[in-house]
Amino acid sequence: MPSIVGPIKINSVGGGVINFGDSFYLSPKSASKSANGAGGNNNGDFSNTNTGFNITNSVDPDAVDQIIGGNA
Repeated sequence: MPSIVGPIKINSVGGGVINFGDSFYLSPKSASKSANGAGGNNNGDFSNTNTGFNITNSVDPDAVDQIIGGNA
């Protein structure tokens, strides 16, 4: 059915679906990969990380990790 949407304001969308009105099928898909060493993914105010020796193995021998396809 048609919808009547009043005034809206969207400042930002960081991954997701915004839909107004008719929709039959919504299927958002995403895939990501990251290799982080010791203390490499910390966030916040006044973060202090003390690490000695670190090696991050980022070798990926397989061709495909996750297939993104089949969006209707």
